[in-house]
This record gives sequence, structure tokens and C-alpha cells, in this order.
Amino acid sequence: MAPLPERVRDLYPWQGRFLDVDGGRLHLLDEGPREAPVMLCVHGNPTWSFYWRALVEAYSKTHRVVVPDHIGCGLSDKPQGWPYRLGGHVDNLVRVIEELDLKDITLVVHDWGGAIGFGAAERVPDRIARLVVTNTAAFRSPDIPPSIASCRIPGFGSLAVRGFNGFAWAATWRTTVRKLPPEVKQGLLAPYDSWDNRIATLRFVEDIPMKPDHPSYATLKSIEDGLGALAELPMLILWGEQDWCFTPAFRAIWQRRFPKAEVHAWEDVAHYVMEDAPERVIERLDGFLART
Repeated sequence: MAPLPERVRDLYPWQGRFLDVDGGRLHLLDEGPREAPVMLCVHGNPTWSFYWRALVEAYSKTHRVVVPDHIGCGLSDKPQGWPYRLGGHVDNLVRVIEELDLKDITLVVHDWGGAIGFGAAERVPDRIARLVVTNTAAFRSPDIPPSIASCRIPGFGSLAVRGFNGFAWAATWRTTVRKLPPEVKQGLLAPYDSWDNRIATLRFVEDIPMKPDHPSYATLKSIEDGLGALAELPMLILWGEQDWCFTPAFRAIWQRRFPKAEVHAWEDVAHYVMEDAPERVIERLDGFLART
């Protein structure tokens, strides 16, 4: 992909580093003191580490803030023949945690980052100290929005998602309540500037396991079954109630599974919580970190 545009670099000034994982070179931000408590932020689809920029800026003086781009996303390699399955992304995140020897982790997740992040946390539970959940799932659901389901139609999905960038482009106006500034839209879309570079955007949609015969169904079920092992960890749930994909019904499931969680749900926030309400997220996160 081309270098990031100058006005995107103004919002995302960090250079990052690369780690060899399954699929190629994985890009990640690694900011802050190396011996500080870790904040590990895991993005979803179709975002990348740019989505977490407010947390990098807010916490990199007091925490080691690590923000990977999944293979196929952001500034990571975008191999055309990699399987792009949930299990592979989980393996890669575990590799990041172990290679960087991350400990005392506050795990912050969004969208696909929920399944990937919790899948990794269940593999290295002794390294996880706190959980922060924002508009995501790490369990099976029978519900899929029609617009996302349409992107799974053979032929049409490739044309819409990879040809016209319909998924990532639509997300810049369907996932927030407040209108995104042009430079933020440009930042969210910058890594996905060609057919080849949009491969993960489509593969994530195709990898939603709706039926038991799906290749990732057993992986997601295993992650769901393992959630109880993390139930005693402090959890903060920050939810945008106007999310048409991860609706308040998903928040309710998290609350049932983690009844001790601290919960803040906002009626004027949608799916991209970090774009609609970064100041509120940071305020609630400050208090949560202080108490736990």
C-alpha cells in the first residue's frame, strides 16, 4: 500500500514495529515504558490500530500500549492465500503477547477483537489483569444483519467489498452517531486502497460462523465455553446502544456472563465507540484502572 497521507500521519504519528507471525509480518504499535502495566487494544473489521489512537495518546505515558494490526489489516502484510480464520488470528495474538512478554495486561477489545482477544486471553490467563469490552462478542449468535449477510453472497460479496470497498466505506458513516471528519474517514480507509488490500475485510465477513459446519464454528464455541475461566477478572463494559450490529442484546449477554462487570451504556453512541465518545471512554477507563 502507499504511504499514509500526511493528514492521517498527523493523527497517527507512531512508526510501530513488525513481528513475524503466521501469514507474514504483523505491524503493531508498542508505545510507553517497557516495564509499565500493559494496555493491549485489539481491533475488529474493517478498522485497524488507527481506531485506538486516542488510547495510545492518553495512556502511553503510564502504560505500555500495544496495538496490533491483524494480518490483512492496517499496516500488516496482506497475503492473498492465507486462510484468514479466527483460530489463526488468535494464534497470532498469542504470539504477540508471548514474544513481547506482555504481563499485567488490560485487554481492550472491539468488534472481531472480542473473539480474538478473549481467545488469546484464555490461552495465557496468567498474563491478563483486566478486561474492557466495547461493542463486541466472543460467543455464538443466531443474528446477522442483512447488510453484512449480503456481503457473504458468492460473487456479490467480492465485488462489493473488494471491488468497491463497500464494507469499509459504509462503515465510515453507518457506525457513528456524530459525523466523522474527512481526515478520520481517510485514516480508517487508508490501508484498504485496492482489491488485494481489502482481502481481510471480506474474509472476516465470510468467517462469521453461523452454522456448525463452518470452519470457525468450533473455534468460537471453544472460546465461548472458556469465558467462565475469566469471570473473576475485573471487567469494564462500555457500550454504544445505537449499534445496529452488536446491539444492546449483545451487551446483555456479556452482563449475564460477567455479572460483576462495571457497565456504562450510552444512548448517543453507536458501533465505533472510540470515534463517537473517546473522552467518555478515557474517563471511565481512568476510574476503572484506579479502582482495580
